[in-house]
Amino acid sequence: MKPVILLGGGGHAKVLLDSLILQGHNILGFTDPQFQASIWGIPYLGHDEEIEKFSPKDIALVNGIGAVGNNSIRKKLFCLYKERGYCFAKVIHPTAIVSPRAVIDEGAQIMAGAVMQANVHICSNVIVNTRVSIDHDCKINDHVHIAPGATLSGGVQIEESAFVGAGAVVIQGIRIGTGSIVGAGAVVIKDVPRNRTVAGVPAKVIG
Repeated sequence: MKPVILLGGGGHAKVLLDSLILQGHNILGFTDPQFQASIWGIPYLGHDEEIEKFSPKDIALVNGIGAVGNNSIRKKLFCLYKERGYCFAKVIHPTAIVSPRAVIDEGAQIMAGAVMQANVHICSNVIVNTRVSIDHDCKINDHVHIAPGATLSGGVQIEESAFVGAGAVVIQGIRIGTGSIVGAGAVVIKDVPRNRTVAGVPAKVIG
Protein backbone atom coordinates (compact mmCIF):
# COMPACT_ATOMS: atom_id res chain seq x y z
CA MET A 1 0.00 0.00 0.00
CA LYS A 2 1.23 3.48 -0.84
CA PRO A 3 1.49 6.02 1.98
CA VAL A 4 -1.66 8.14 2.12
CA ILE A 5 -2.55 11.80 2.61
CA LEU A 6 -6.03 12.66 3.85
CA LEU A 7 -7.86 15.64 2.38
CA GLY A 8 -9.78 17.31 5.18
CA GLY A 9 -9.75 17.38 8.98
CA GLY A 10 -13.45 17.45 9.90
CA GLY A 11 -15.81 14.82 11.25
CA HIS A 12 -15.84 12.58 8.16
CA ALA A 13 -12.06 12.75 7.98
CA LYS A 14 -11.76 11.56 11.59
CA VAL A 15 -13.94 8.52 10.85
CA LEU A 16 -11.71 7.74 7.88
CA LEU A 17 -8.58 8.12 9.99
CA ASP A 18 -9.95 5.49 12.36
CA SER A 19 -10.37 3.06 9.45
CA LEU A 20 -6.98 3.88 7.95
CA ILE A 21 -5.24 3.22 11.25
CA LEU A 22 -7.09 -0.08 11.67
CA GLN A 23 -6.12 -1.06 8.12
CA GLY A 24 -2.46 -0.39 8.90
CA HIS A 25 -1.96 2.42 6.38
CA ASN A 26 1.08 4.65 6.55
CA ILE A 27 -0.61 8.05 7.02
CA LEU A 28 1.72 10.92 6.11
CA GLY A 29 -0.71 13.56 7.37
CA PHE A 30 -3.76 15.57 6.36
CA THR A 31 -4.49 18.85 4.61
CA ASP A 32 -7.23 21.35 5.43
CA PRO A 33 -7.72 25.07 4.70
CA GLN A 34 -9.14 25.70 8.20
CA PHE A 35 -8.34 22.91 10.66
CA GLN A 36 -4.69 23.42 11.63
CA ALA A 37 -3.87 21.05 14.48
CA SER A 38 -2.74 17.44 14.52
CA ILE A 39 -5.36 14.72 15.03
CA TRP A 40 -4.34 11.82 17.30
CA GLY A 41 -0.72 12.50 16.42
CA ILE A 42 -1.38 12.56 12.66
CA PRO A 43 0.41 15.70 11.41
CA TYR A 44 -1.28 18.67 9.79
CA LEU A 45 0.53 19.31 6.49
CA GLY A 46 -1.06 22.62 5.49
CA HIS A 47 -3.46 23.56 2.71
CA ASP A 48 -4.23 21.23 -0.20
CA GLU A 49 -1.43 22.77 -2.27
CA GLU A 50 1.03 20.84 -0.09
CA ILE A 51 -0.05 17.63 -1.83
CA GLU A 52 1.76 18.66 -5.00
CA LYS A 53 5.09 18.43 -3.17
CA PHE A 54 4.55 14.67 -3.41
CA SER A 55 4.75 12.73 -6.66
CA PRO A 56 1.55 10.93 -7.72
CA LYS A 57 3.73 7.83 -8.05
CA ASP A 58 4.60 7.88 -4.35
CA ILE A 59 1.33 8.51 -2.52
CA ALA A 60 -2.41 7.84 -2.59
CA LEU A 61 -5.06 10.31 -1.47
CA VAL A 62 -8.13 9.82 0.72
CA ASN A 63 -11.06 12.18 0.22
CA GLY A 64 -12.03 13.29 3.72
CA ILE A 65 -14.65 15.82 2.63
CA GLY A 66 -18.10 14.83 3.87
CA ALA A 67 -21.28 15.38 1.89
CA VAL A 68 -24.71 16.03 3.41
CA GLY A 69 -27.12 16.53 0.54
CA ASN A 70 -24.54 18.27 -1.67
CA ASN A 71 -21.68 16.24 -3.08
CA SER A 72 -20.29 18.98 -5.35
CA ILE A 73 -17.22 19.97 -3.29
CA ARG A 74 -16.26 16.35 -2.70
CA LYS A 75 -16.68 15.55 -6.42
CA LYS A 76 -14.70 18.65 -7.47
CA LEU A 77 -11.76 17.71 -5.24
CA PHE A 78 -11.71 14.11 -6.48
CA CYS A 79 -11.79 15.15 -10.15
CA LEU A 80 -9.16 17.87 -9.65
CA TYR A 81 -6.56 15.50 -8.25
CA LYS A 82 -7.40 12.73 -10.71
CA GLU A 83 -6.66 15.22 -13.51
CA ARG A 84 -3.29 15.88 -11.86
CA GLY A 85 -2.44 12.19 -11.92
CA TYR A 86 -3.11 11.20 -8.29
CA CYS A 87 -4.95 8.05 -7.27
CA PHE A 88 -7.37 7.61 -4.37
CA ALA A 89 -7.21 4.75 -1.88
CA LYS A 90 -10.20 2.60 -1.05
CA VAL A 91 -11.11 2.70 2.64
CA ILE A 92 -12.95 -0.34 3.98
CA HIS A 93 -13.51 -0.60 7.73
CA PRO A 94 -12.52 -4.04 9.10
CA THR A 95 -16.03 -4.60 10.48
CA ALA A 96 -17.72 -4.09 7.10
CA ILE A 97 -19.02 -7.23 5.38
CA VAL A 98 -18.14 -7.14 1.69
CA SER A 99 -19.00 -10.06 -0.58
CA PRO A 100 -16.03 -11.37 -2.58
CA ARG A 101 -18.32 -10.94 -5.58
CA ALA A 102 -18.84 -7.23 -4.93
CA VAL A 103 -16.84 -4.64 -6.90
CA ILE A 104 -15.40 -1.63 -5.05
CA ASP A 105 -13.88 1.08 -7.26
CA GLU A 106 -11.20 3.70 -6.63
CA GLY A 107 -11.69 6.04 -3.70
CA ALA A 108 -14.83 4.31 -2.40
CA GLN A 109 -15.30 4.40 1.37
CA ILE A 110 -17.11 1.60 3.22
CA MET A 111 -17.71 2.46 6.87
CA ALA A 112 -18.11 0.39 10.03
CA GLY A 113 -20.82 -2.25 10.04
CA ALA A 114 -21.83 -1.78 6.39
CA VAL A 115 -22.94 -4.83 4.38
CA MET A 116 -22.32 -5.25 0.63
CA GLN A 117 -23.92 -8.35 -0.87
CA ALA A 118 -23.14 -10.33 -4.06
CA ASN A 119 -22.82 -8.43 -7.37
CA VAL A 120 -22.97 -5.03 -5.71
CA HIS A 121 -20.93 -2.42 -7.60
CA ILE A 122 -19.70 0.59 -5.63
CA CYS A 123 -18.23 3.12 -8.07
CA SER A 124 -15.59 5.81 -7.56
CA ASN A 125 -15.60 8.35 -4.71
CA VAL A 126 -18.72 6.85 -3.09
CA ILE A 127 -19.41 7.01 0.66
CA VAL A 128 -21.23 3.98 2.07
CA ASN A 129 -21.67 5.17 5.62
CA THR A 130 -22.03 3.42 8.97
CA ARG A 131 -24.37 0.39 9.06
CA VAL A 132 -25.64 0.82 5.50
CA SER A 133 -27.05 -2.37 3.99
CA ILE A 134 -26.84 -2.84 0.21
CA ASP A 135 -28.32 -6.04 -1.17
CA HIS A 136 -27.54 -8.04 -4.32
CA ASP A 137 -27.12 -6.54 -7.79
CA CYS A 138 -27.20 -2.87 -6.74
CA LYS A 139 -25.07 -0.30 -8.54
CA ILE A 140 -24.00 2.89 -6.74
CA ASN A 141 -22.55 5.33 -9.26
CA ASP A 142 -19.75 7.89 -8.83
CA HIS A 143 -19.83 10.51 -6.05
CA VAL A 144 -22.92 9.15 -4.26
CA HIS A 145 -23.28 9.38 -0.47
CA ILE A 146 -25.43 6.83 1.33
CA ALA A 147 -25.89 8.07 4.89
CA PRO A 148 -25.82 5.95 8.07
CA GLY A 149 -28.39 3.21 8.51
CA ALA A 150 -29.90 3.34 5.01
CA THR A 151 -31.15 0.08 3.46
CA LEU A 152 -31.14 -0.71 -0.26
CA SER A 153 -32.95 -3.83 -1.45
CA GLY A 154 -31.81 -5.86 -4.45
CA GLY A 155 -31.30 -4.36 -7.89
CA VAL A 156 -31.35 -0.69 -6.86
CA GLN A 157 -29.54 1.81 -9.11
CA ILE A 158 -28.28 5.07 -7.59
CA GLU A 159 -27.12 7.52 -10.27
CA GLU A 160 -24.16 9.92 -10.01
CA SER A 161 -23.98 12.48 -7.18
CA ALA A 162 -27.23 11.41 -5.53
CA PHE A 163 -27.68 11.41 -1.75
CA VAL A 164 -29.62 8.85 0.31
CA GLY A 165 -30.39 10.11 3.81
CA ALA A 166 -29.93 8.40 7.16
CA GLY A 167 -32.29 5.50 7.78
CA ALA A 168 -33.92 5.68 4.36
CA VAL A 169 -35.26 2.50 2.75
CA VAL A 170 -35.25 1.89 -1.01
CA ILE A 171 -37.23 -1.13 -2.19
CA GLN A 172 -36.03 -3.54 -4.88
CA GLY A 173 -35.48 -2.44 -8.46
CA ILE A 174 -35.74 1.31 -7.85
CA ARG A 175 -33.64 3.90 -9.71
CA ILE A 176 -32.61 7.14 -7.97
CA GLY A 177 -31.75 9.79 -10.58
CA THR A 178 -28.58 11.87 -10.91
CA GLY A 179 -28.24 14.56 -8.25
CA SER A 180 -31.40 13.56 -6.40
CA ILE A 181 -31.84 13.59 -2.63
CA VAL A 182 -33.71 11.01 -0.57
CA GLY A 183 -34.62 12.46 2.81
CA ALA A 184 -33.78 10.80 6.12
CA GLY A 185 -36.20 8.02 7.01
CA ALA A 186 -37.94 8.07 3.62
CA VAL A 187 -39.32 4.86 2.10
CA VAL A 188 -38.84 4.92 -1.68
CA ILE A 189 -41.28 2.71 -3.59
CA LYS A 190 -41.01 4.22 -7.08
CA ASP A 191 -38.26 5.67 -9.25
CA VAL A 192 -36.97 9.17 -8.46
CA PRO A 193 -36.22 11.43 -11.49
CA ARG A 194 -32.93 13.33 -11.67
CA ASN A 195 -32.44 16.41 -9.50
CA ARG A 196 -35.45 15.80 -7.28
CA THR A 197 -35.81 15.73 -3.50
CA VAL A 198 -38.14 13.12 -2.01
CA ALA A 199 -39.20 12.55 1.58
CA GLY A 200 -41.83 10.78 3.65
CA VAL A 201 -43.43 7.35 3.91
CA PRO A 202 -44.01 6.56 1.12
CA ALA A 203 -41.55 9.04 -0.38
CA LYS A 204 -43.00 11.90 -2.45
CA VAL A 205 -41.33 14.67 -4.41
CA ILE A 206 -40.98 17.83 -2.30
CA GLY A 207 -38.50 19.77 -4.41
